[in-house]
Amino acid sequence: MNENIKEKNDIEKTEQILLFVTGIGTEVGKTVCSAVLTKYFNADYWKPIQSGDLHCSDSMKINEWVGEKVICYPETYRLKLAASPHHSALEEDILIDLNEFRFPETQNNLIIEGAGGLMVPLNDEEFMIDLIEKLNIPVALVVKNYLGCINHGLLSIMALKQRKINIKYLILNGKFPVGTERIICKNILPETEIIRVPEIENITKENIESITKQLEKI
Repeated sequence: MNENIKEKNDIEKTEQILLFVTGIGTEVGKTVCSAVLTKYFNADYWKPIQSGDLHCSDSMKINEWVGEKVICYPETYRLKLAASPHHSALEEDILIDLNEFRFPETQNNLIIEGAGGLMVPLNDEEFMIDLIEKLNIPVALVVKNYLGCINHGLLSIMALKQRKINIKYLILNGKFPVGTERIICKNILPETEIIRVPEIENITKENIESITKQLEKI
């Protein structure tokens, strides 16, 4: 087993997979990990909310990193300001409504990528975790090593457990000190699978494909 990539059970591919990729905060590598999962599962991709960077959106990055054949569904909300979705929406006099989010019509596997962490506000009352709960699908929680990642990681795990949201995968993105990794991994349920994604200096289609092939060798 390649311990740099994944441990525990093999990733199942036998039925349609719906998976929500979230993170313990911003800039933890959700889009890179979404690209790896999209490639691995031969899945479609959907970003429900794009807040800022419309000229270089996460859907565009997935197209670049996974390949032009991947199907990326339109965002429900495309907001101009690079800020928290509720703030970006307010700037455009828009109210984000959870009832507006509907799964794309597809029989293929589907990777859904959130914006920021679980408690990113969508409006004055609802947060990203409320969208995950509404969609009612398992989560892949992305963790990156930085000062505070243990606190943010355990709080995210706690919040998901309290909502009874299935943490299907814990993705350790990059290198971790042994003690940091041990504490985070001790607080997941036994059925949660751990995926290790190596640190990528240059994010390219070739590097994403290389990581995916390592997953497939397990």
